[in-house]
Amino acid sequence: MSTFQIDKYLYHMRLSEETLQEVSQRFRKEMEKGLGADTNPTASVKMLPTFVRSTPDGTEDGDFLALDLGGTNFRVLRVKVSDNGLQKVEMENQIYAIPEELMRGSGVQLFDHIAECLANFMEKLKIKDKKLPLGFTFSFPCHQTKLDESILVTWTKGFKCSSVEGKDVVSMLRKSIKKRGVRAWAGTGTNACYMEEMRHIDLVEGDEGRMCINMEWGAFGDDGVLNDIRTEFDQEIDMGSLNPGKQLFEKMISGMYMGELVRLILVKMAKEGLLFGGNLTPDLLTTGHFETRYVSAIEKEKEGLQKAHEILTKLGLEPSHEDCVATLRICQIVSTRSANLCGATLAAVLRRIKENKGVERLRSTVGVDGSVYKKHPHFARRLHKTVRKLLPDCEIRFTRSEDGSGKGAAMVTAVAYRLAAQHKARQKILEALKLSHEQLLEVKQRMRIEMENGLGKETHAEATVKMLPTYVCSTPDGTEKGDFLALDLGGTNFRVLLVRVRNGMRRGVEMHNKIYSIPVEIMQGTGEELFDHIVHCISDFLEYMGMKGVSLPLGFTFSFPCQQTNLDEGILLKWTKGFKATGCEGEDVVNLLKEAIHRREEFDLDVVAVVNDTVGTMMTCGYEDPYCEVGLIVGTGSNACYMEEMRNVELVEGEEGRMCVNMEWGAFGDNGCLDDIRTEFDLAVDELSLNPGKQRFEKMISGMYLGEIVRNILMDFTKRGLLFRGRISERLKTRGIFETKFLSQIESDCLALLQVRSILQHLGLESTCDDSIIVKEVCAVVARRAAQLCGAGMAAVVDKIRENRGLDFLKVTVGVDGTLYKLHPHFSTIMHETVKQLSPKCEVTFLQSEDGSGKGAALITAVACRIREAGQR
Repeated sequence: MSTFQIDKYLYHMRLSEETLQEVSQRFRKEMEKGLGADTNPTASVKMLPTFVRSTPDGTEDGDFLALDLGGTNFRVLRVKVSDNGLQKVEMENQIYAIPEELMRGSGVQLFDHIAECLANFMEKLKIKDKKLPLGFTFSFPCHQTKLDESILVTWTKGFKCSSVEGKDVVSMLRKSIKKRGVRAWAGTGTNACYMEEMRHIDLVEGDEGRMCINMEWGAFGDDGVLNDIRTEFDQEIDMGSLNPGKQLFEKMISGMYMGELVRLILVKMAKEGLLFGGNLTPDLLTTGHFETRYVSAIEKEKEGLQKAHEILTKLGLEPSHEDCVATLRICQIVSTRSANLCGATLAAVLRRIKENKGVERLRSTVGVDGSVYKKHPHFARRLHKTVRKLLPDCEIRFTRSEDGSGKGAAMVTAVAYRLAAQHKARQKILEALKLSHEQLLEVKQRMRIEMENGLGKETHAEATVKMLPTYVCSTPDGTEKGDFLALDLGGTNFRVLLVRVRNGMRRGVEMHNKIYSIPVEIMQGTGEELFDHIVHCISDFLEYMGMKGVSLPLGFTFSFPCQQTNLDEGILLKWTKGFKATGCEGEDVVNLLKEAIHRREEFDLDVVAVVNDTVGTMMTCGYEDPYCEVGLIVGTGSNACYMEEMRNVELVEGEEGRMCVNMEWGAFGDNGCLDDIRTEFDLAVDELSLNPGKQRFEKMISGMYLGEIVRNILMDFTKRGLLFRGRISERLKTRGIFETKFLSQIESDCLALLQVRSILQHLGLESTCDDSIIVKEVCAVVARRAAQLCGAGMAAVVDKIRENRGLDFLKVTVGVDGTLYKLHPHFSTIMHETVKQLSPKCEVTFLQSEDGSGKGAALITAVACRIREAGQR
């Protein structure tokens, strides 16, 4: 019979490229089903989470045992992993047989036998008294709930042990090991298939990072999706198996069934008189007598036909040369179909990885093990060819696993050990940044003490929280009107604004503004240069608005610590936020501004009020909400203000009414009262700042410093080998390179950490998925502490207002501004929760200031003009 006739006879087993594409697409759909929480129960491809989240990084170290059970033999291995820069793995192993009666006996007997062999192996190596971690490769469909917990779903590969399905095989193994007095603990490895993005695994909580999914693809087709390509021979094999209707895909492709498929084809063709002159022998009719290794032998290039003759003769046949050629062709068709189907499903997996990663061209490596792949002369080449044909846009390398799944189980255990040890070390370091409820209460109480010191005449000079009077004694009442200019200076950018305030029916505020930047050389040059630059920008703005000749009242938001003796007078106490302009500290900033206006000789302005940005924020929100009596800024820097009873403001004459106090709380802790909660990272950031030892509270909570705290922690982790495989990039060593906006971006990242990875890439860091998760955790810990400290400070303020008024319960609104508060995804929520926990007798509403401190300065000016006019009248 010619090969052409054989091809025709086995037409259904020869799959076209279109059919393979179709199989690949169907498999892809089955994967989706297996991953979905709703569709998983009915899915045939179970996509079981393995709880293996990480691959080896080369720093694993230690002595491990491994058990590898997946067929009639099993192996016990001792694997020594060393990391002395050489990443060496030494192995010793022994193979033990599992008698057939144990494969079909009780589960207890099976696991007792395994434990017996393990004890024997450890005795032989003289390690019986060592307690070594054990990895367990258990190559059967299991439902895992943890890395060391594995419920057997169904036996395959001829196993039928009773009382094991539905049970945790790890705990059964542990019991047997305990009985034998073996000192090993059992975890479990798995026949890992591919790393899936956590966000797609509905069966496991969490959506960050990746987890290895054991697909259990042998059951592909159990729901009938492959019926159109299954042949009568596949059906016959299935009917005669131990598990009819199950593992249908495995029965079409795996070594356990390949030889049997060839035997069934030979029998049918012989019965039809197409082979062996129609002769059949008892051996050829016996299931399992044509072994898969025969297929490999017959397909060998040179001696294949001779092998075919030997094998067929051994089965009692008298084959002709044509019979041998026909048998060779049958073997080729069966093994090619197996390789093609395997390639089609593998292509579906790789296509999914490519889409998950969002890359145009995937470069990936597939680790392969198994006797058919290794021993069959052409299987590997055919498999590779199919994958490449179906995935022309991917570069796929295949690497053979030399020591297979046993070493893999040990490596999974080694990785788990490394991760656990590293996690513990990192948590120990981060522990110092996690504040308890008691610690936060203590911070609130200390802030309260510092506030009292700042307000008192006797204690003010020494106080760190300066509690500066602002001479703002009134919030808007709605009758203000007119056009006002405002300047808002508090960081590297500043704004000039025209604010039109209307009252009556058309009550509201209309604003026009322009933002100007301040170059670093001016921030750190002379005061004259700084104020000349500001006036130059005012001139540009007036021209832009077509108002060059107009003289308007001006409110000046100046967000630096000032001692005020009047609403229109502010003595700069010290620069903060990176400013260093000379000749300004100790001077009245309103005078410095007026002098610069006169030097320009272009226009004149009536500077009515100098205000802090917190006060401006409080006024802006007070225009919307009459309950607003507190202002808070959490941006580049941080500060707060609130309406204090005049009787408590000892630095100003008079007992009646209230005055807004600018707390300058950034300096809280400068006297050492926060030293017990400051960490080594806070000290490092403070030491290298422009003002060491100053503004310590601000350095723990504000935008200018949080990124730098994170960078210091990442550096520390990396130096200890707990991150980035211990490799620090030059960029990460650069002060200020980790911007605070990165914290907001990283914590907002719901896109499988893509944002995190691109930020780390920008910092010259090669990061794994685990690295990204760790970086995200560090950002979260640092931002959370900042929000809680801010909340503790605010709790001290609202409690003081409540007690001032002798109230059991206070309802108050806080006006808030600042990039950190506005842009960080969790900062505001954590801060609000902290205030609620620490001040249960206050109902605090937070109102975000949309137009910030500039509009506030104009409103204060409007209020001052209203009061001034009323006085003149």
